[in-house]
Amino acid sequence: MSTQKITVLGAGVLGLWQALTLARAGRRVRLLEATKEPFENSASLYAGVMLAPDRETETAPPQLRELGREGIALWKDVYPELAMNGALVVASPRDRTEFDRFARHVEGHERIDAARLAELEPELQGRFPAALFFPNEAHMAAPEALAFLLDEVRRAGVAVEFGVDKPGNDPGTIIDCRGFAAREALPNLRGVRGERVLVRTREIALRRPVQLLHPRQPIYIVPWSDGRYMIGATVLETADDGPVSVRSVLELLGAAYVLHPAFAEAEVLDIGAGVRPAFPDNMPQVIVRDGGEYIFVNGAYRHGFLLAPVLAKAVAAYLDKGTMAEMIVISP
Repeated sequence: MSTQKITVLGAGVLGLWQALTLARAGRRVRLLEATKEPFENSASLYAGVMLAPDRETETAPPQLRELGREGIALWKDVYPELAMNGALVVASPRDRTEFDRFARHVEGHERIDAARLAELEPELQGRFPAALFFPNEAHMAAPEALAFLLDEVRRAGVAVEFGVDKPGNDPGTIIDCRGFAAREALPNLRGVRGERVLVRTREIALRRPVQLLHPRQPIYIVPWSDGRYMIGATVLETADDGPVSVRSVLELLGAAYVLHPAFAEAEVLDIGAGVRPAFPDNMPQVIVRDGGEYIFVNGAYRHGFLLAPVLAKAVAAYLDKGTMAEMIVISP
């Protein structure tokens, strides 16, 4: 078992998985985070979180589906609160063309009628004529999942330091998982904004994420615990991390109302936005520099939670054997 010294930069979902995987492999690991409080400025906190490799085949490269399924399996082995209830995609009757288009471009789903939809989600009975059911997808609540990973990292013996942005002397191998903060060193990195509203209601009881299609921008609604629902938009091509606009909030809440009118009485808990890092092809990269002494793990786009465990496994294998899984892009 190796005792190689590792310093991980960034305590978002990528950094936490790197630290946990490497520590469990017997390495001496430090995890450094520039913010003074956990997840204070982390894009991971604004994630859905939907582990959706089948739905992502609409726009993602084919290998994402295989990598994503591996990611779900790795999460399942680590996180007991992972919800394996699948996911639904619906559309208003006026958006039937968009619904049919989406169905043609994705895999791993069943096309179900209104009766079957009502069996899966009684709250949606009579609201949509059809749906797409993705039985192999999963979801979780971002705050609880991140807190769990941080606890597991500490339990694995990782030295976790907040309010530290420089590795100092003799850091060993550095694994840089700082996301968009690493853009000065990675000129191809761009920011992709994700916006969300968090609400609570006791009048609705959904068991799985529901994606509501719209020609301009699909909206997803993800059930968390304690009556909370994350209402989010997929992507906005901007690196602006400022406050969410009134227009965006109206669109998000309007979509929730279309899904179920009871959302009109929900309590708004939080409104926020985060900037996710992405490379031009929207796939993550492991970038090795300085003869393997400095490794970037970045560009997860909206697949951070889905691919974080796969990327950690790939980096661990690279450090052991000097080789990377074929489906993980490695750049010099």
